[in-house]
Amino acid sequence: MKQIHHWIAGNEFKGASGRTGDVYDPATGEISGKVDFASNSEVDHAVSIAKTAFAEWSTTSITKRTQIMFTFRHLLNERKAEIAALITNEHGKVLADALGEVTRGLEVVEFACGIPHLLKGGYSEGVSNGIDVYSIRQPLGVAAIISPFNFPAMVPMWFFPVAIAAGNTVIIKPSEKDPSAINLIAALWKEAGLPDGVFNVVHGDKVAVDRILEHPGISSVSFVGSTTIAKYVYENAAKSGKRVQALGGAKNHMLVLPDADLDLAADAAINAGFGSAGERCMAISAVVAVEPIGDLLVAKIAERMKTLKTGDGREGSDMGPLVTKAHRDKVASYLDAGVKSGATLVADGRETIFAGKAAGFWLGPTLFDQVTPKMSIYADEIFGPVLSVLRVKSYDEGLALINNHPYGNGTAIFTNDGGAARKFQNEVQVGMVGINVPIPVPVAYYSFGGWKNSLFGDTHAHGSEGVHFFTRGKVVTSRWLDPSHGGINLGFPQN
Repeated sequence: MKQIHHWIAGNEFKGASGRTGDVYDPATGEISGKVDFASNSEVDHAVSIAKTAFAEWSTTSITKRTQIMFTFRHLLNERKAEIAALITNEHGKVLADALGEVTRGLEVVEFACGIPHLLKGGYSEGVSNGIDVYSIRQPLGVAAIISPFNFPAMVPMWFFPVAIAAGNTVIIKPSEKDPSAINLIAALWKEAGLPDGVFNVVHGDKVAVDRILEHPGISSVSFVGSTTIAKYVYENAAKSGKRVQALGGAKNHMLVLPDADLDLAADAAINAGFGSAGERCMAISAVVAVEPIGDLLVAKIAERMKTLKTGDGREGSDMGPLVTKAHRDKVASYLDAGVKSGATLVADGRETIFAGKAAGFWLGPTLFDQVTPKMSIYADEIFGPVLSVLRVKSYDEGLALINNHPYGNGTAIFTNDGGAARKFQNEVQVGMVGINVPIPVPVAYYSFGGWKNSLFGDTHAHGSEGVHFFTRGKVVTSRWLDPSHGGINLGFPQN
């Protein structure tokens, strides 16, 4: 059986805590490996290694850091199919979706290759007699990343390319449910020439998380996960003096106006609701239909759902299993809750015929109609293939529904009215907005993050906000009374 160890100081590091976790193949229900769970002392060791590496890496020239980043980008692109296969094996999402995940993460690596431009400061000459003022940005230190199971490659890549390019060192605590992809990524960093200790992986559970949050040697914490844990991470990391960006949960709405192309809207609802089995923080889980289009839109969605094939993600299915049996059972429990509360169960995912082994963690696409705001299937983030349709009488009622929800991660409007779309983008209280785009995940040079209970901390991921998160600004005021002279060298500098 595969043994998955930590990665510290540029090499595999076998855990000594005596604790491990089971890693499953969700499509078969079988245990495929064991992953080490770190003790406090093993986290401390990783932090010590990362702090030592920071002293040299932070003073390495930007040119040299960029060269390594470009090499890593090349290796990642060459091996992305291998990484995607590891994701499918342990998470369950179909191979095409896993490959798309790696590709979107690669975009952030490419963004970080431009770090020389991103770290440029400002310069003002002669602000007073002989005095110049300029600004610089410097790395923080050891950056910790705690990532979720649903995107074991992409979410870490929202953070570590920018952190490393800016001169920080990194410790990642990936999800224990699908830990193998990040270890391969660590090996690619070493092959790219990254100095040992700059990129470290510590596997584990709450023990490792709590030690990261309290450790005085860690300067920042980046987290993505449920709102409950995001709030816990934010409060405990901030309490110990760390800079924190904690991205929490979501309940993403798709507002469909009567003038919308309903075929386009139905396709979008399917793609955004059931991709990756709904295990996305940007999944559309609530379709808000402005009457009188409700009946027709529900019929179009239900018709398309019949064409979906749910099964092993390695064998040509449209949707794979959920990540664990416990998670599958939790999501399935909402189906009974929805029926009990009065919603109409249009398509029951428990009745799906699955193209995979019976012991897999299966739940097919599920559709509810006539959902109301007081129902748990609407109020809660289910994080599974459950799509709810709510009906409203007007744009204003739909907007109020979205703005009154405690989550504010992503949303979308489907309409052919440019004025309505512009009004929506300005009035909706949500951090990421799509106009006829159901999953408005920003490209890497813009920043990712929500509002309200979907974000704790002020800084979003990647883009300009990501660069600012992993650096500190400094302003220098200088006066030089005499010019200084260097030696003669007619050659181009190399580094």
